Amino acid sequence: MRRNRNTKILATLGPASSDEAMISQLFEAGVDVFRFNFSHGSHEGYKERFKIIRKLEKKFSRPIGILQDLQGPKLRVGKFKTASVELKQGNDFQLDLNDDPGDETRAHMPHPEIFAALEPDMDLLLDDGKIRLRVVSRGSDFAETQVMIGGTLSANKGVNVPSAILDLDPVTEKDRKDLKFGLDMGVDWVGLSFVQRPEDVAVARKLIGGRAPILVKLEKPSIVIDLWEIVDLADAIMVARGDLGVELPPEDVPPLQKRIVRTCRYSGKPVVVATQMLDSMINSPIPTRAEASDVATAVYDGADAVMLSAESAAGSYPLESVQMMDRIISSAEKDPLYRRIVAAEHYNPEATAEDAITSAAAQVAKTISAAAIITFTTSGSTTFRCARERPEVPILSLTPDMLTARRLAITWGVHPVQTHAMDNFESMVDTAVKIAVEEGFAEPGQRIVVTAGVPFGTPGATNILRIAWAN
Repeated sequence: MRRNRNTKILATLGPASSDEAMISQLFEAGVDVFRFNFSHGSHEGYKERFKIIRKLEKKFSRPIGILQDLQGPKLRVGKFKTASVELKQGNDFQLDLNDDPGDETRAHMPHPEIFAALEPDMDLLLDDGKIRLRVVSRGSDFAETQVMIGGTLSANKGVNVPSAILDLDPVTEKDRKDLKFGLDMGVDWVGLSFVQRPEDVAVARKLIGGRAPILVKLEKPSIVIDLWEIVDLADAIMVARGDLGVELPPEDVPPLQKRIVRTCRYSGKPVVVATQMLDSMINSPIPTRAEASDVATAVYDGADAVMLSAESAAGSYPLESVQMMDRIISSAEKDPLYRRIVAAEHYNPEATAEDAITSAAAQVAKTISAAAIITFTTSGSTTFRCARERPEVPILSLTPDMLTARRLAITWGVHPVQTHAMDNFESMVDTAVKIAVEEGFAEPGQRIVVTAGVPFGTPGATNILRIAWAN
């Protein structure tokens, strides 16, 4: 089950992709990591999908990652006296804590933390930005606004406050229950939604207690201020363009996406580009040319992975969406310009022994035309640093820890394999050569580059580089 591409595919499971036959087809078509969106679905449903994925993992002898995506704090308006109301441009509209059903003049908004953060002339966005309100005045339990962009508003539509940092618990009560369920089940990644500041990541990390790495979803414009610190605290990053696109002008999203991807690449943290990548394939068997270009752009930028949301979870063509994404990635990576663009974004290694070895491994592999780089790792840190170099040959990551192997499935260019623990270097090299041939990465007579750390089992202790011959 070797993938002939470097960029990975995440796919969201949902009503259109919940049975064993479809999940199996999606995996065979190219999915490397499956996303469980805990904004929807039931614990029982996700438990069944979890079992299916672990069964597939054994069948194909390939680690498969599972991302638990927490819902996070959701801000919504309340109910209305009628099915919907029409807000007209220029009219006044009040938001308040009164839980009576609303009308054309007011609505319930059960979030006092929003009122506390508002200031005159701030904008509020309703229903994914379709309606825009401007704050005229506010109190502790209300906000008087003017309708700047009107439209039809119905119950429970979302509220965004682009220019404010809200005093919200980053992990809600629902999230805490979902998190315990997911960790007990054995998810490989936890996705943290609506992060506003570095402290939000620290709160989640304390709750998780080292049982899973954290993928931070960047959805708020405010993250720009603390981007480097948030990336440093996270284990991986997702550019969640859905909410970014609501809270930012559309023209500001592409440069921010590139900035986030480059920051992650510099830091050696996996980065996922997500949301609306093949959106038209929810209802169409082929994407628009603009969508194909969007996926390819993320590939050229060097993203570790690209993600399907509703396309695979609720669309009419989940399998075709994965197949199309696989084809777009493969086509972009075969373009002669791809390697030149990726190489142009190369970053100098940090002044550590680990970075020196992994940087040298990429250069040696290129110089001697090696078939692959093989990294032995316990925690995955060695492999993450190797992937940071974006080498010209595949990375075969060998680890005795299946949890580490699954977590590495999200990383650019990495083919993770679980192997037995090693007690000496010669045994390690022999195992590397054998697995490289078995997994289709090398043929007898080809050279491979091996990196490892002594003493064995010490995270981040990469200090040996060896050239070996496949036999």
